[in-house]
Amino acid sequence: MLQIIFLLLAGSALTYISRYNLELVSLNFGQYTIPDVPLFYVIVGSLLTGLILSYIMQSLTGISTYLKLRDKSKEIKMGQDEVLSLTKRVHQLELENEKLKHTGPEVSDPHAL
Repeated sequence: MLQIIFLLLAGSALTYISRYNLELVSLNFGQYTIPDVPLFYVIVGSLLTGLILSYIMQSLTGISTYLKLRDKSKEIKMGQDEVLSLTKRVHQLELENEKLKHTGPEVSDPHAL
């Protein structure tokens, strides 16, 4: 519902602008000239061009941010894997240390990783 209201307001604003900007102008693109274009078309074209360019720039920024976050996530995952493997190794070394301390029966941990 909110979108419909926004579209109606935008359409009303564009209609108001078009009503008072019907003068014919010439557009010059370097050596190319487009004669007799209503000023309203120039205004709306400029607005749409600006919106499209800002959308493209925002999309590029979003893609760049996504790639950076993906790299950081990979680094975190590698760090977590390394911590896990080192924890397992420490546990194994603790068990070996206990074996060496006690010359009696073999010490085992049923909850060992």
